[in-house]
Amino acid sequence: MHYEAHWGLELPPFENVPDPKFYYPSAKHEEGLRRMLYGIEARKGAVMLTGEIGCGKTMLSRTLVRQLPIERYEIALITSPSLFEPQEFFRELLYQFGIEASGSKLELVRGLNEYLLSNLKRGKDAVLIIDEAQTIKNDDLFEELRLLLNFQLNDRFLLTLVFIGQPELNKRVNALPQFAQRIGVRFHLSSFDQEGTTRYIEFRLGVAGAEGRQVFSKEALDVIFLTTGGVPRNINKLADLCLLNGFLERKEQVDGDLVNRVAEDFSM
Repeated sequence: MHYEAHWGLELPPFENVPDPKFYYPSAKHEEGLRRMLYGIEARKGAVMLTGEIGCGKTMLSRTLVRQLPIERYEIALITSPSLFEPQEFFRELLYQFGIEASGSKLELVRGLNEYLLSNLKRGKDAVLIIDEAQTIKNDDLFEELRLLLNFQLNDRFLLTLVFIGQPELNKRVNALPQFAQRIGVRFHLSSFDQEGTTRYIEFRLGVAGAEGRQVFSKEALDVIFLTTGGVPRNINKLADLCLLNGFLERKEQVDGDLVNRVAEDFSM
């Protein structure tokens, strides 16, 4: 059942998928993006972005990929690092860089080194983005990732690692001092404040075609912030359900009472 026509929208505004056209450039998100871009462009070796569940880390990582010029960067993106043992990880990394990979770990590492040196000659940089990095179960894999930073020539890193994860990633990394020392840039992404929540909702409605109409009352926006704590994923879920219920009730605007009822019905 679709509610878009009722609200005068062209598409659903609150889908919980990392669609870059719905990337909201809040001050915090833009700072996180700039810091990651700086770490990559300045070849700082390793960059780390942390944030609570649902704060928009994955959306930010996809936006980062879109902003890296394809003529300059070769990018590998690993979203489920917990699936890999060290040797399997290297094989997946080489696969994403378009290299046929087989043999022992030593042969895989040699193949990666040759690839990175070839990139250097072609004026390209390699970037490895690891999303949900806190799920890495094996400390040996962190050690292997640290060793990847030994791929250097004339003090220039040949590969930039970007780690994205929940706050416990900080604890994992800090427990490995040799690894922690190699992180050149760190940033923690926080949730929205009340004003940021309102602007986020209005931005997504605008992208979806609301054309400046006040779909949510001010009271409704305030209740959404208080209920969700300004966490984007929770905002999306609650706002989407409110639009659905408002459509079913033939409302012309989502008000605070409707938000409260929806939040109670779904134990939010």
